Amino acid sequence: MAYRSFVGLTAVLMATTLLAGPTAAQTALPPGVEAAWLEPTARPALDFDPNVLPSRAEALAAAEYVTASQIAAMAREPLALSTGSNLTQMSSNWVAATFYVGAARLARVSEDPETLRFLTAVAEHYNYSVRGARSGPTMLNADDIAIGDLYEELYARRRQEGVLMPLRQRLDWQVPHLNRSVETPALVWWWADALFMVPPVLARMSALTGDPKYLTAADREWRRTAEHLWVPEQRLFLRDERFKDRTEANGAPIYWSRANAWTMAGLARWLESLPADHPNRAYYVDLFQQLSSRILELQQDDGLWRASLLAPEVYPEAETSGSGFYVYGLAWGINHGLLDRETYLPAVTKGWAALNRHVLPSGLIGAAQKTGDMPVHTRPEETGLYATGAYVLAGLEIADLNGPVQSLPQAEPERDTPEVIAATTPMPPAPVTVVGEEELRRRAEEMRATAALSYDPAGLARPSTIERLTPPTAEEQRPRAVARFAPDRLDDLLWENDRVAHRIYGPALEGREPPSGSGIDVWAKRVRYPFMDRQLKFPNYHTDRGEGLDYYDVGRGRGAGGLGVWQDNKLWTSRNFKTYRIEETGEDEARFSVDYAPWPVDVNRRVWETRDFSLPMGSNFTRMTSTLNSDSTEPLIVGVGITRRTNDNGSGFVTRDAANGRLTFWEPENPEHGSIGIAILVDPAMVEGFTQDADNYLILLRVTPGQPFTYYMGSAWDGGLDFKTREAWESFVASYTPPVPWR
Repeated sequence: MAYRSFVGLTAVLMATTLLAGPTAAQTALPPGVEAAWLEPTARPALDFDPNVLPSRAEALAAAEYVTASQIAAMAREPLALSTGSNLTQMSSNWVAATFYVGAARLARVSEDPETLRFLTAVAEHYNYSVRGARSGPTMLNADDIAIGDLYEELYARRRQEGVLMPLRQRLDWQVPHLNRSVETPALVWWWADALFMVPPVLARMSALTGDPKYLTAADREWRRTAEHLWVPEQRLFLRDERFKDRTEANGAPIYWSRANAWTMAGLARWLESLPADHPNRAYYVDLFQQLSSRILELQQDDGLWRASLLAPEVYPEAETSGSGFYVYGLAWGINHGLLDRETYLPAVTKGWAALNRHVLPSGLIGAAQKTGDMPVHTRPEETGLYATGAYVLAGLEIADLNGPVQSLPQAEPERDTPEVIAATTPMPPAPVTVVGEEELRRRAEEMRATAALSYDPAGLARPSTIERLTPPTAEEQRPRAVARFAPDRLDDLLWENDRVAHRIYGPALEGREPPSGSGIDVWAKRVRYPFMDRQLKFPNYHTDRGEGLDYYDVGRGRGAGGLGVWQDNKLWTSRNFKTYRIEETGEDEARFSVDYAPWPVDVNRRVWETRDFSLPMGSNFTRMTSTLNSDSTEPLIVGVGITRRTNDNGSGFVTRDAANGRLTFWEPENPEHGSIGIAILVDPAMVEGFTQDADNYLILLRVTPGQPFTYYMGSAWDGGLDFKTREAWESFVASYTPPVPWR
């Protein structure tokens, strides 16, 4: 295979630092463009037999040649300030991004560093950002997110935090809109091509960060789009809803080749990051298989597909921007065990041979339909960066057909060595004033000083905001009930079992974050083993890294089951606990107790409390036994509360049942993380009624000072393992019988 030579690391670094200015001046190249990019590899043999699977080396040689040719063509183009309609330049739009997807996959297996070096230069030029900041619709535009795959690839290979930050910020902004609970007349991804552009980027963001919110949101909008655009009887996608009633000149409905091809390719890339146990995985596999079987039927005698799939006679000419992705998708399906090899391989080899008949003398892919939204006639000399990207992806899958079936999901690439990162990362050219030996020496000294004197956050050894949790050891994965005092988290008291996780706030936080109080926090948990300590290793433990997170906001309220004294239509509450005792942890039950210092009730009474907590394995409910003492023997009206919550999705669902001593609240959906359900169970004989204040829903109990009373607090999360809906949780609560009698 003909590769451009891999220059030594020292030569690379010298050429891109000290000599960058003079070299650029001597060769008249635009700043940042390197001479090596203008030299494509020698043209290999491309006359493939349609009945024979090419060898891995043959397929990779073809992909290398076309990639290098496309890079050379892009490097010769001047960069425009606006990248929206650029068709041939190193743009940040979808046209170029589709090529970057293929080129980045090739760079994983290529011995030539220049492809990755070129892609890095492009990403650096755009500062790892995405287009579309002008309005809400453009902030959601799928086309502008397509380049995100390049940034994710570079992050996966380098683990440089800043590489992913601008993209992640945009996706964070998108998630609530994709995850909206109210159905809207308009779709976010209203055209089929969008399913290639952004869902794989969202799924991959979850894979890289461990935060499933991106995948969850994408899954929701993906199925919305399919509901509108998938036509089951045709086993094809409409490009968008305008085409439901449109027909071609032959009377056939319009099913655009590129829209279906890009959807097929998008499905493949989506499934590469979709977890094997994802509840909707079978849906996407079935959709991929149905679409593939239909595409197989529509392949033409020359091995390609026509611009309008059901009207080949209306558009009889060759078209590669759709066909390239069909070859890729069918080969990918075989490689990953989703399509039968004997059935589909002949179509793949036939399509690959046909694509190669349209590799122009320039090395670019001809017969590529121009940008648009429907079938049009295509000329043999027409090219598009997206057609090249499809070709390269197809070539990589052809190469892999020479190996074993691959598993899904696909692992992210391993981190590159520092030497590879340095060799494939162009440095900014030196200022034009750096000319001559003296200036070169001065510049080198300046760079050394910069490195020596700059503050480096890595020195504190703090985890990255993007860093995933380290996989738990076998011992860490053992389900058990635990309680822990956490001086490392400002004296929090944490407790969890195999189903729920909670905390209360300690003395240190009282001075740090006033007015923190005695409300009870709920953590969203989706694993059977303890995870709170693992999550707290990160400065931002409010980020879901796959095991759960703390997104519940206690606020000024009682959280999930904190209490206070109700007097004169006001709830009088304690501050944070003062002392604690852990009685049992690490096995079948977590037990501990805390003391709350005296607090005032109005101006003429003081109250103090000791409370015992018990959480056994297998339960969503913590049993709490409270003993309230007072400087008066008069009965107390105690309010056990749940923090009220409202957002754009409403005010949730509260249920009051005095006869059975129950107060339940299903919170309105959080657009990123779902809903939490909370239930309070008390002795019905103690119930005085219900009320609420600005912060809480309250169930009122009559309590005698000095006499212990018991109540239960339970929680559930619809993103966890046990209760996926409000109805399931409320049915469980209604039928739950406390294991210990009230009296």
